Amino acid sequence: MGLFEKYLSVWVALAIGAGVLLGTAAPELVQQIAKLEFASVNLVVAALIWVMIYPMMLKVVPRAIAKVGRRPKGLILTLVINWLIKPFTMAGLAILFFKFVFAPYVPADDAAHYIAGMILLGVAPCTAMVFVWSNLTKGDPAYTLVQVTINDLILVFAFAPIAGLLLGVTDLFVPWDTLVLSVAIFVVLPLMAGLLTRYLKLRGGDPESKEKAVDAIAARLKPFSILGLLLTIVLLFSFQAETLLDQPLRVVMIATPLLIQGYGIFFIAYFAARLLKLEYKVAAPAAMIGTSNFFELAVAVAISLFGLASGAALATVVGVLIEVPVMLSLVAFANRTQHWFPSTQKSAGEQA
Repeated sequence: MGLFEKYLSVWVALAIGAGVLLGTAAPELVQQIAKLEFASVNLVVAALIWVMIYPMMLKVVPRAIAKVGRRPKGLILTLVINWLIKPFTMAGLAILFFKFVFAPYVPADDAAHYIAGMILLGVAPCTAMVFVWSNLTKGDPAYTLVQVTINDLILVFAFAPIAGLLLGVTDLFVPWDTLVLSVAIFVVLPLMAGLLTRYLKLRGGDPESKEKAVDAIAARLKPFSILGLLLTIVLLFSFQAETLLDQPLRVVMIATPLLIQGYGIFFIAYFAARLLKLEYKVAAPAAMIGTSNFFELAVAVAISLFGLASGAALATVVGVLIEVPVMLSLVAFANRTQHWFPSTQKSAGEQA
């Protein structure tokens, strides 16, 4: 495990602190960065997210999909959780808390924005960080790669329709052109760039050595991906610094359904995996994928649709705030309960 993964919560906490400090000490600078937009997409955030996502997209291996038929239960569980359960439970919890439980304490317009931000988180299942959680739970890397590959391909087509459908339950206008444009910018184009890079690098020669060349590119880009993640967190928290400091109770309110959703989805997936008698190295990553969020995409779309200072953007930022501690606690739980699941010594290639 690298230095970043080992001390992930420390780096994220430092980035959050730096963001709040920047937002309070240099608000004019933050406002100038916020104005750097094209077609409702903040250019600085877009560039940083591209830096994060492109190395992850290099790991998408379309041909790996063909191998999963030998052991499909773990993949089916992941897809059911990600696309048939998680978006709708998140929308339900968001509506329950902000249209009923917290309704007396939050203006209706703000509540609608918070619901929208949480919906965007719920419709964006994790991709890049899955490899971190899979590694921490000793997951099967080949199977995890297949799960991520298929998840990303479905994300291209499913994110906008499901997000648009669920955002319709709010009182907000959904600009479909901006929503589709955001998916194109933050999912389709990085995926195409990753696939093109693989194609150019894998043409001719020994397949194994060519695959290593692609892995080498991803390895060289990893420090920039980490830097992109941390700088994105700095910017996001600088944009929301005033709200975070002036209305900490709002942060707690937003975090409440997000925490229930995170732990609830994990245990639904984890115990379903146990009932399906999946191996631990497949069960743990399957549950982690459903629990974690592709917060880079959710944040970018929230900013594009509703603005940097919107309640929707704040809700996605709170998602970033609780993501790491929640996931690390679940990693610890999974590792302590791995004896609940069968294990085998088959190779990853046979299993995938």
